[in-house]
Amino acid sequence: MAASASSSSPQGVTERRGIPAASFVEDVETYLKQSGLDVNSSLALLQERLQQYKIVEMKLLAQQRDLQAKIPDIEKCLNIVATLQDKKGSGEALIADFEVSEGIYSRARIEDTDSVCLWLGANVMLEYSREEAESLLKKNLENAKASSEVLVADLQFLRDQVTITQVTIARVYNWDVHQRRSNQALKET
Repeated sequence: MAASASSSSPQGVTERRGIPAASFVEDVETYLKQSGLDVNSSLALLQERLQQYKIVEMKLLAQQRDLQAKIPDIEKCLNIVATLQDKKGSGEALIADFEVSEGIYSRARIEDTDSVCLWLGANVMLEYSREEAESLLKKNLENAKASSEVLVADLQFLRDQVTITQVTIARVYNWDVHQRRSNQALKET
């Protein structure tokens, strides 16, 4: 789309994290002349952009679901590390049920220990001191929450672009209908 006096993007934003901003078209005729497109080509281009926005939205929603599942897991791990820290030096063993595999659990008796093993993913598990594990988990929790906030902002930006694109499609289509009716009325007279 060509930038012009007849189109403007919200708050002057041209893109957000690789998502291009949609331009609101105030004057369809000027927009079509400046872009060098006919109505059908313009509508096809706008529909394509709308589909691209929908694909990006699906990807962002999937990322958001993953983060929303990850945050409680990190918090649960932090609670477990805190419980181990509380039990340290008490001489009391901690009895815990843990997941071995999906739906398969085992019971463990955890004696006083100075280290914990954290599953990092990609078939990697590392042993950390309790302090290091707590620090790493807190950092991961902060990062996950920050990423979640960025995703929410990206989704809001994307929804705004979808709305602007849908309105532009409607304006171009309605302008075309109006032009056709005007031309038809001129031919009949």
